[in-house]
Amino acid sequence: MSETSVEVAEERHDRTVTVTVNNRAVELDRHRVTGLEIKQAAIAQGVPIQLDFQLAEIRPNGEHQIIGDGDVVTVTRNSKFVATAADDNS
Repeated sequence: MSETSVEVAEERHDRTVTVTVNNRAVELDRHRVTGLEIKQAAIAQGVPIQLDFQLAEIRPNGEHQIIGDGDVVTVTRNSKFVATAADDNS
């Protein structure tokens, strides 16, 4: 019985979370990640951004919260981000 409990706990721990970066799905391997880790995962999964892009979280109210490379954020399946070039004035 304890083996089953351990297996269930490990299965929950191994879950990935899918977020959105520039309107594209990106899978992350855990819920607490840095801005840099989000960009690295997005690049690895084909999102056309670069590591020097500025990352912002799109809040439910539409506001953008800048996420620095070293900032740790907790993400959920509803988390949405936008990454733009530093010289992009849009």
